[in-house]
Amino acid sequence: MAALAVAGVASAQSSVTLFGVVDASISGYSSSSRDLKPTVLANSFGAPLHTNQGSVKVSRKALANSGYNTRRLGFRGTEDLGGGLAASFWLEAPVTADDGSTGVASFVRRSTVSLSGGFGELRIGRDYTPTFWNDTVFDPFGTNGVGANLINTANGFNAETYGAKDTGGFGGNQNYFRASNSIGYFLPPNLGGFYGQVMYAFHENDKYSNGRFTPNDSSTSKSRAGRYIGGRFGYANGPLDVAVSYGNSTVADQYYAGTTDSVKTFNLGASYDFGPVKLFGELSRAKNSRDYEITPLSGARPDVDLNGYLLGVTVPVGAGLIRASYSQVKYDRNLPFDFYNPANNRDPKANKLALGYVHNLSKRTALYATIARVSNKNGAALTVGGPGFYKASEGVFTPKTSTGYDFGIRHAF
Repeated sequence: MAALAVAGVASAQSSVTLFGVVDASISGYSSSSRDLKPTVLANSFGAPLHTNQGSVKVSRKALANSGYNTRRLGFRGTEDLGGGLAASFWLEAPVTADDGSTGVASFVRRSTVSLSGGFGELRIGRDYTPTFWNDTVFDPFGTNGVGANLINTANGFNAETYGAKDTGGFGGNQNYFRASNSIGYFLPPNLGGFYGQVMYAFHENDKYSNGRFTPNDSSTSKSRAGRYIGGRFGYANGPLDVAVSYGNSTVADQYYAGTTDSVKTFNLGASYDFGPVKLFGELSRAKNSRDYEITPLSGARPDVDLNGYLLGVTVPVGAGLIRASYSQVKYDRNLPFDFYNPANNRDPKANKLALGYVHNLSKRTALYATIARVSNKNGAALTVGGPGFYKASEGVFTPKTSTGYDFGIRHAF
């Protein structure tokens, strides 16, 4: 056995690769809000008046990142263990070209170690969730820059793209893009075009036995928040690629209140390459729900549903590529009908139109330009990135439109 082990070590071959993407753009963002209330003059009883304040625009120009591809710096390696078995690692960090302040300080983009063979691949660490893959693979803009589809925007603000603090997205879903502390399994690649993965991410919270010893405060009474479980299954053969995914992310829980908040996500995406044109499409549904250990007599929080779809196209033109997409999302708040304020019965919704062009100077270097516009209705407040809406939360101004552009260069190595 010792001789066989030595022979195995001697025959093993390993390789390490340095890779990355540097992407920088001159970008502009503009978010406009409008006062929809009419001007009301004071009556004879001295009732307060309201003077319509018109509209207000918040804009910003910036040297941004990841308008075409997400900027990154990484190291990956593989060791051949013999017999078709291999071990590998992947460490990937975000980098910023505009100020250089972000470098290899953490590998939050991906940090995994895996074992692969004829059985498939077992991967451990921080990685993309199965449910996010459909959002980015079937988006002509790859969920990057101002052109990223609204399904991506509404589910979780892409902090890596815009260099801002992550707000947690729809329902505080911190596991929308990636999940830490995860174990994933990928099917082997020789299944006639079929592919798939499953993932389970540990919440890593303390559990007390018996449960009455659980501390009764908001910071330590969580026993399941952070857990994710999901999977993705698809088929890719020739010009066709289609995949379906489902994930359940536990975003919050309170032991003594007996509540657990979850975001359940289902999406279906597909693309077909006709040659002169490639079509993309996605349907998505996310539900933010609260489960009660004991159903309360009053004060129950209704579920919130988020439904969306995407239609996109890419058209090769010489050394370039034209990209276009239209996406729409709608929130269903499941609130009781309000007879006194009919406007409250309208569900928020938004749509987005994006158009872009990529010109490849080489296989690794490209110039790109993208413009996009979001139209919000009924209180939705989605943007193309950059600043938010002015006083959107105070009820005076209603978010309306958000526009933006990216003009940049991308170099991959």
